[in-house]
Amino acid sequence: MPERTSWTEAEAEQRLRSLELFGMRFGLDRMRRMMTALDSPERRFDSIQVLGTNGKSSTTRMTAAILAGHGLRIGAYTSPHLVSYRERVLIDGRELDSEEFAGTVARASHAAEQVDRTLGEDDHVTQFELLTAAAFAAMAEREVEIAVIEAGLGGRYDATSVIDAPIVVLTNVGLEHTRWLGPTVRDIAEEKLAVVRSGGTLVLGEWLAGEAREAMVLARRIASERGARIVTVREEPSTTELAARGSFQRRNFALARAAAAEYLRDPVHGRGIPLDERAVEVAARDTLVPGRLQIVAERPLIVFDGAHNPAAVDALAASLPELVGDRAVALVLGVLEDKDAASMLGGLLRLCERAWFTAPPSPRALSPAALQSLARQLSFAAVESEPRPERALRAAMAWACERPEQRAVLATGSIYLVGDLLAELEPANPARSADPTQSSGKLNTVKA
Repeated sequence: MPERTSWTEAEAEQRLRSLELFGMRFGLDRMRRMMTALDSPERRFDSIQVLGTNGKSSTTRMTAAILAGHGLRIGAYTSPHLVSYRERVLIDGRELDSEEFAGTVARASHAAEQVDRTLGEDDHVTQFELLTAAAFAAMAEREVEIAVIEAGLGGRYDATSVIDAPIVVLTNVGLEHTRWLGPTVRDIAEEKLAVVRSGGTLVLGEWLAGEAREAMVLARRIASERGARIVTVREEPSTTELAARGSFQRRNFALARAAAAEYLRDPVHGRGIPLDERAVEVAARDTLVPGRLQIVAERPLIVFDGAHNPAAVDALAASLPELVGDRAVALVLGVLEDKDAASMLGGLLRLCERAWFTAPPSPRALSPAALQSLARQLSFAAVESEPRPERALRAAMAWACERPEQRAVLATGSIYLVGDLLAELEPANPARSADPTQSSGKLNTVKA
């Protein structure tokens, strides 16, 4: 790509996709060189870092919304996206416009080319590093006061960890990405908790002691060694009205509330002011999470959810009855090959009458045939395979449309699957609409 800063959005996305082929490479050296080349944008705003196995994006959005309600200029960085890379960078709750996004990616790409020339032949800036650097540069340029940053994977060597955040939020810890983070919950927790800084604050839920006791024990030891303070959070009372669907969102909101309160009351790193409960209520009422229990049609009811590991599936299974009631459910499922598909199926098939297995748009997709074999081992025979997600959804819709008041469709298993289906159903990107949980009406063009 030419070394210029006047790219189109298509050129910026082309550049990002070109780096996807090279995969993940851990380490902070490349990212630190990128920050130097971009004049250290990560030092020009305060930050809160959100880590965990599930719930990071929701907690990040909710924390940013609460802080925005206190009159601060807020940045938020999440991953992955559903339809467009622009979804990952929010400033004051809005995505960058097309021109600004393209320009900041172009400038970060130019910095990446400079950094690549200083690296070995087989080393280079990754896609996630480039996008993270672009996000930090955009936030600095827009004079963000505080940014809430979702870690990509792990913590110790994740590209986002160049921010050195004084407040760290740990949503939960489960077995995932064991190839990179280690084979046990303790190993994974150690990678995530490595970012806790001396004298900092660690916000975590009291439920961690029951779900991942090793992680809680490790958190207390690390906090003690580093003189960090632990803030233990209880689940938000049921009287709080949340726009985000699912009982699991109460835990995420409780963490967000506590993290925002810690920043606001801190006179050194924050603002030295108390939490405004009215701002908390507004954030709870207004914060939506695209791709999580997202209703895209009402008749028949069609729900998309990005649950991509057993813990997320358990949370989905616990909340789904609130949406579907006594409707029979058709499952459209696509999973990546590094996930515990057997456990995910065990949690989902008991809720469903039929299933269509497909493949998310990723080179790491597990084949529909493999899912079908696992389902048969679980004595679930009402399954069909359709490699193309849109066709799998159409088939499930056709079944549901036979009795639209009595049947529903659930598409889940991967963020990539949900993003692909959303792109098919709403090319204009529903994640940017005023209410992404509502159907755009364009679903009617996807005929059953």
